[in-house]
Amino acid sequence: MTGFAAAITGIGLVTPAGIGVKESWDRVVDGRPTAAHHTDLAGLPVTMACRVPDFDPAAQGLRGAWQWDRYSQFAAIAAREALAQAGLTPGEWADSSRVAVILGSGAGGTATLEEQHRVLIQEGPSEVSPLTLPMGLLNMAAGQVAIDIGANGPCMAPCTACAAGASAIGLGRELIRSGLADIVVAGGAEAPITPLYVSSFARMRALSRRLDDPQTASRPFDAGRDGFVLGEGAGVVVLESEEHARARGVQPVARVIGYGASADAHHVTSPHPEGKGAELAVRAALADAGLTGSDIGYVNAHGTSTPVGDVIEAGVIRRVAGTDALVSSTKGVTGHPLGAAGSIEAAFAALTVHHGVIPPSAGTTDTDPRVEVDVVHGTARHRRVDVALSNSFGFGGQNAALLIASA
Repeated sequence: MTGFAAAITGIGLVTPAGIGVKESWDRVVDGRPTAAHHTDLAGLPVTMACRVPDFDPAAQGLRGAWQWDRYSQFAAIAAREALAQAGLTPGEWADSSRVAVILGSGAGGTATLEEQHRVLIQEGPSEVSPLTLPMGLLNMAAGQVAIDIGANGPCMAPCTACAAGASAIGLGRELIRSGLADIVVAGGAEAPITPLYVSSFARMRALSRRLDDPQTASRPFDAGRDGFVLGEGAGVVVLESEEHARARGVQPVARVIGYGASADAHHVTSPHPEGKGAELAVRAALADAGLTGSDIGYVNAHGTSTPVGDVIEAGVIRRVAGTDALVSSTKGVTGHPLGAAGSIEAAFAALTVHHGVIPPSAGTTDTDPRVEVDVVHGTARHRRVDVALSNSFGFGGQNAALLIASA
């Protein structure tokens, strides 16, 4: 390895698999899906989704949570957990201008915007909340977290659709490498399980219609897959240089050693049929790390469970990494949390190299014969992994790839 490594010293997760790293990781390793029908989606074309269970921001200690959209609430709770694991206390910084926040999202505060649009139409403009914009903006999770932890460094919110969380981590590593920050709180957050988003994705035929059995609806790389299940949540990591972590006496969980980004320049929703942009991102990450495809031991795939996308991604993985790398998609458990997916899955990749456990693709029983890679399904596999690849691909053809190595 010849590239720059940013240490991951803390991880925070709020996912449909649970609130907190341990609960989320345990369920992903067990391969227990979270998709279920929800009464508030009744009357919509698809009534199932993967929701964060029993989420109460007030019980999590988030004061004034009613002024925050749900996606910002997820981000704040995940950021607090990540900082605690890293041994850092919010607000107690040697130099707060050296602490940066980069939190991406694809949808932002869509729940707030949809609700307030309903108020506008049904009750009139005088009843619209003055907090509508501060709650609904795409940058507000980053802004609220910076306020919550007292960070005065760069504060950014990349919006690269379903690659947003991965883009944030990649950009956070660049801030560390450039010397513009000592500590970066990076990741993504999303709360898109709303009538407008569910209906729109359903009209696009992107969602699974396996309504008779939600638990098997998200089945990445399976021959019977028919679309993804919408999810929500947040994944946040604390990044710092290895020297900075050592000076604090902290042992990293893992390291981000490579980052690649690209554009398909092909179509607003469909991936390039040959995976051109995705492959460019993966190869750029490898070049950044000074590695080759044969160095990849595990791929946490984007693997959304769509008929077209999974086959294209599998082809990219085979061309770049061959058939020795093990592959799985944790969306079989969490569903697809859009802009939060990349950071949640990067966190799972970091936990894979840390624990030597490869989570299975839940819901997958019969791998599509066109998927010519070794898809882990059924049960987790215990194997040492030195380098993991985490893929994230978004609408607009925006791609991000992260290489994560053991510490």
